[in-house]
Amino acid sequence: MKQEDLLYAKTHEWVAVAKEGGTQIATVGISAFAVEALTDLVFIELPAVGKQVEAEQPFCEVESVKAVSDIYAPVDGEVVAVNSALPDTLETLSSDPYGAGWIAKIKVTNDANLAKLLDHAAYQKQCEE
Repeated sequence: MKQEDLLYAKTHEWVAVAKEGGTQIATVGISAFAVEALTDLVFIELPAVGKQVEAEQPFCEVESVKAVSDIYAPVDGEVVAVNSALPDTLETLSSDPYGAGWIAKIKVTNDANLAKLLDHAAYQKQCEE
């Protein structure tokens, strides 16, 4: 996925939205900026498929040698898939954060959450500040 085509939460999660049979599915990951700030990742706790999530609330966590950090849901919805390979290939978050490093797919239940997300230019500006 091209970074320029994604939406971003202020908490550094990225979102790619696709329509699947009339339903919006948000693929979620964490940005390269966030991965770089966390440094040496050692563990990720993925959300359970079927979990109901709320925008701006933690829905999983990642652990680095520095600290444990929450990953926030950028939208309201239901987790419909997780990247089950990720815990065994954690380096993918660094090497391909916008592709194979995706974390979860969420069936969006509130489109209004999407309007609160930043486009690439606004996210880049936030990272520079």
